[in-house]
Amino acid sequence: MVLPLIALGAFVATFLGGLFALRFKDKLHLILGFSAGAVVGVALFDLLPESISLLSKNNSISYGTALVGLGFVIYMVLDRLTSFHGHNDESDEHDCDNPHHHSHGKGVLGATSLAVHSFLDGAAIGLAFQVSVAVGAIVAIAVLVHDFSDGINTVGFIMRSEGSRRRAFSWLILDAIAPVVGVVSTMFFVVSGNTLGIILAIFCGFFLYIGASDLLPESHHEHPVFATTLMTVLGIAVLYGAIYLSGV
Repeated sequence: MVLPLIALGAFVATFLGGLFALRFKDKLHLILGFSAGAVVGVALFDLLPESISLLSKNNSISYGTALVGLGFVIYMVLDRLTSFHGHNDESDEHDCDNPHHHSHGKGVLGATSLAVHSFLDGAAIGLAFQVSVAVGAIVAIAVLVHDFSDGINTVGFIMRSEGSRRRAFSWLILDAIAPVVGVVSTMFFVVSGNTLGIILAIFCGFFLYIGASDLLPESHHEHPVFATTLMTVLGIAVLYGAIYLSGV
């Protein structure tokens, strides 16, 4: 009975975060600034410690950080490939002035990454409850506290790349459902701690690239640097506080 309620909570938290981003579309640069901080915060304060903790039982810490670097490089290559695809020389000259010239694929790539991460969040909850109720409760709290920002980030990725509210809403639904599917899936498989550590480390690299190389530059492009910088710092602080409190 507990797991279905937690899965529902993850869906609601993610969905509300996305609705918040859709409602305040005119403040998208501030939302992107917060999202940049939140994504980096998730990578540094959640994914990185968890992956190192899981991997250090059988591997060195440098192995975990190497996987983070690999994830960063993989996402960078995918990002560059989607940036080149579908652009010609003439349209590139106008990319800075028209947000619709941003690669359609970049937003989808970012949103897909978050959806897979949300699925893994749900799977982590289910697997943690297989260990014990106490461990499952701690992991569940950690997931729920940053699901709200996951919804914001998903909408931010899509709206930044193409500005479509309908498509952003569709991706929001997918991201909100993903942790529910992740929880349910653990009824049918078991993943070793080492494998989960590898996955989390690679996603840590993904998120570091997304936050620092995509969302952060876009947030203050042609907007007040102070306000967007403040929102980025706030995003980092909020995620740090949420993850810290969830572990208390």
